[in-house]
Amino acid sequence: MSDTQTVLETSAKLLEDKIRARTARVGIVGLGYVGLPLAVEFAKAGYTVTGIDVSAEKIRSVNAGESYIGDIDSATLAGLVNSGKLRATTDFSAVLELDTINICVPTPLRKTKDPDMSFIVSACQEIAAHFHPGTLVILESTTYPGTTNEVVLPMLEKSGLEVGKDFFLCFSPERVDPGNPKFQTNNIPKVVGGVTESCTAIGRLFYSQALQTVVPVSSTQVAEMVKLLENTFRMINIGLVNEIAMMCDRIGINEWEVIDAAARRMCRPSTMTPW
Repeated sequence: MSDTQTVLETSAKLLEDKIRARTARVGIVGLGYVGLPLAVEFAKAGYTVTGIDVSAEKIRSVNAGESYIGDIDSATLAGLVNSGKLRATTDFSAVLELDTINICVPTPLRKTKDPDMSFIVSACQEIAAHFHPGTLVILESTTYPGTTNEVVLPMLEKSGLEVGKDFFLCFSPERVDPGNPKFQTNNIPKVVGGVTESCTAIGRLFYSQALQTVVPVSSTQVAEMVKLLENTFRMINIGLVNEIAMMCDRIGINEWEVIDAAARRMCRPSTMTPW
């Protein structure tokens, strides 16, 4: 076995052992409707979780056990904070202590209809400033196929560390459906694709500790395209139903009666959602 193979297997195994033992220190960058529920799930699974956000108000609320996310109960959040399993900070130097980092920052559309990448770039710059070997980084922000390899990877490689050897990088599309009582963070299947096979394997292992179902794919680009397909599928269906609703209104029939009857033929109840 070559020295390179030995280093690769050692780095991966050390991180895998920490993840399995639940001693890995988990970091979540961005504590919005995606990041906070994810932080809560890993804290509930027994990990020590640090949430990082630029909003001082969010940090204050989390550390006070006060939830600002509808899907997160304040009592649950307060219990995790009081037990020491979850804390929040605006200080990115916390990255020095972390073994895994999920980037869950927003990517709003610009006036030109392209995604605003500034939040991802800013988060990666802060992470890179405190980056260290043996870290798993997973981008969850909705973006275009190629972002992980073309934007995030070069920023992290400036540290001189090698992906798949010294650190591990994946993309996993957020699939949160806020307010849905049936499908939430812990039971929506989690897609993950890594820059290398070892990255995918570690990403899969990580998510499987706190979430019910993990779906590995062959690359970050495939994982990114999954999100694009899901959003496009939903947009087209919403547009279609809106058109049908307007037709129903014009001819004086109830669109919900039409939808309910059609659903009994077109798909089973278990396939009514995109998950």
